[in-house]
Amino acid sequence: MKEMIFNDVYFMQQALREAHKAFEEDEVPIGAVVVADNKIISRGYNQTEKLNDSTAHAEMIALTSAFNYLGAKYLPNATLYVTVEPCLMCCGALYWSKIEKIVYGASDEKSGGLRFFTDKEGLIIPEKWPFHKKTQLVKGVMADECAMLMKTFFKAKR
Repeated sequence: MKEMIFNDVYFMQQALREAHKAFEEDEVPIGAVVVADNKIISRGYNQTEKLNDSTAHAEMIALTSAFNYLGAKYLPNATLYVTVEPCLMCCGALYWSKIEKIVYGASDEKSGGLRFFTDKEGLIIPEKWPFHKKTQLVKGVMADECAMLMKTFFKAKR
C-alpha cells in the first residue's frame, strides 16, 4: 500500500473542521491540528466558553495533546496548522514548544500576536522573531475560507 503524501491545504482543511466544531458550540471558530510524520497527532478548537478558561485556545489544546501523545515537551519535528494567526499567548507557547513549522490561514489584525514583531510593512523583524530559531512560518493557507468563518461568526453576534 502506497503512503499518501498530504499537503498544507489538506491539513488546513482538517483545522477548519475543528474550527467548525467551535462555531457549532458558539465559540470563536478557530481550529488547529498538529502533524508529525504526515499524520495528525492532535486536534484542538477554541473552548474558552465551554471550559471557562481564557487560555483554552485551539493552539494550546492541540499543543498539550501533542505533547501528551509524544510524551515529550518539545515538538521539533511537528507542524501546527491553525485557521487564524496565533495570539501573543499562543506565540509564546509555540516558542517554547520548539515546533518545526507553523502554518496559519487568516491574519488577525486585532488579536494576532505577530503585530508585536513586525515593521511598518508588516514584515517580521528578524531580531524579533517570536518563535524558535528553527521554526518556519507559512501564512495565508486557505485564508479566505478561514476568514469567512470568523466573519460569519462575528456578524451573527452583532
